[in-house]
This record gives sequence, structure tokens and C-alpha cells, in this order.
Amino acid sequence: MGNRRDQEDHQGAQAEAAEQEAARQRIIAQAEADRTPVDDTTRAVPDRRWRRDR
Repeated sequence: MGNRRDQEDHQGAQAEAAEQEAARQRIIAQAEADRTPVDDTTRAVPDRRWRRDR
């Protein structure tokens, strides 16, 4: 009887691990979709824009 309980616990742990991995993959996919490319964050502002503000 204890063996069956251990097996159920193991299956529950496996199911939880699978759910956590699925959630992790969804978070990674969302982060990739929201990611700003490096080129967009490091683009220099032309000098004429700075001069216009002065």
C-alpha cells in the first residue's frame, strides 16, 4: 500500500515539474517577443537634434 502512495507522489511531482517547465517556456517566449533589439537601444542620436534643443 505504501508503494502505491509513493508512486502517486512521484507522478504528482512529475506533473508539477512538467507544469513548471511549461510555465518557464511561456515566460521565455514572452520575454523574447518583448525584447528590444540591441541595435535599437544603442543607436546614436544625430547631432542636429541636440543643437535644435539648445
